[in-house]
Amino acid sequence: MSAVSVATGAPQRPVVELASLRRRVTCLIYESLPAFGVLVVGGLAPQVALSIGFKWAAPGWLLWLHVFLLMGCYFVAVWRSNGQSLAMQTWSLQIVDAASGRPASLKQLVLRYVYAWPSLLLLLSGVGLIWTAWVDRDRQFPHDRWAGTCIVLVPRLKAG
Repeated sequence: MSAVSVATGAPQRPVVELASLRRRVTCLIYESLPAFGVLVVGGLAPQVALSIGFKWAAPGWLLWLHVFLLMGCYFVAVWRSNGQSLAMQTWSLQIVDAASGRPASLKQLVLRYVYAWPSLLLLLSGVGLIWTAWVDRDRQFPHDRWAGTCIVLVPRLKAG
């Protein structure tokens, strides 16, 4: 059930807190651990099996396409389940629609993943990090801005 404004009768946007840049960068680094496991199991193992079993090595463009699709399936699937990857769950982060604060759509998640590739290059070059830290009004990563998503802090439940 969504909140409704008494004065206008229009749905209200949920109140969410944007995650800090430091928390998102730390989560991004931590994200490399499960992503590496996915790459080893779903990427390297089949390539080694093909090389040994059939004496065939895929051309470079096919390897990149395989990695792109494999990682895309992994990330979009985990984001779609609850808006969080394993690393995001650890750091209490969630991907939401930037306009409404509600769960991001499948289209937004796919766009976020596709845009993350050039965005990561920008971040690693330093340009994207400078943009995120000092120019972007909400300190959002370029791929989140382009996909219409944002990463918010999920409040932890207190035992009691």
